[in-house]
Amino acid sequence: MPRGDKSSYTDKQKRQAAHIEEGYKERGVSEGEAERRAWATVNAETGGGKKSGSGRGQPENHAPSRKGGRRGGAAAAQRTAAQRSASARKAAATRKRNAEARAH
Repeated sequence: MPRGDKSSYTDKQKRQAAHIEEGYKERGVSEGEAERRAWATVNAETGGGKKSGSGRGQPENHAPSRKGGRRGGAAAAQRTAAQRSASARKAAATRKRNAEARAH
């Protein structure tokens, strides 16, 4: 079976990958990278293709899906209070400017 062949995956796994990929695209990840990450997540959760006999019946591990949302805070944690405050002020100014532009 050549690399990238998805024939050994169940329909459910294919749906999961498509849904995960869609979420990545909405967040601005490129097409190829979104697909790669989606299948990596499905593989991590289910242990790869489930259609052949031996791997069936193994429980799914949903930790890889939860992990994604928790990792986002690392960059903010390394910034100083002054940097975060300056960023917040800039964001507030942008929101105010946009609100005024919409009001006109």
